[in-house]
Amino acid sequence: MKAGEFDKKFDDGVEDIIDELDLSTLRRPNREVRRVNVDFPLWMVDSLDREAQRLGVTRQSIIKVWIAEKLEQQPKAS
Repeated sequence: MKAGEFDKKFDDGVEDIIDELDLSTLRRPNREVRRVNVDFPLWMVDSLDREAQRLGVTRQSIIKVWIAEKLEQQPKAS
């Protein structure tokens, strides 16, 4: 399919274009995962678990969210 035909299908919104895409090659820049190990004191793990349970998420999720929020607050390096 030519780009113009694809664009028209998208712009018209009449047809679902998802079947026209090769999602097997989809990549999200800066979203590669690297595993790290971090040791926390027991009191911190207990606090994380309580807060995660209160929010209905996993301990890993709350750690990721809180670290991301803190990093977003930091000034961007030039």
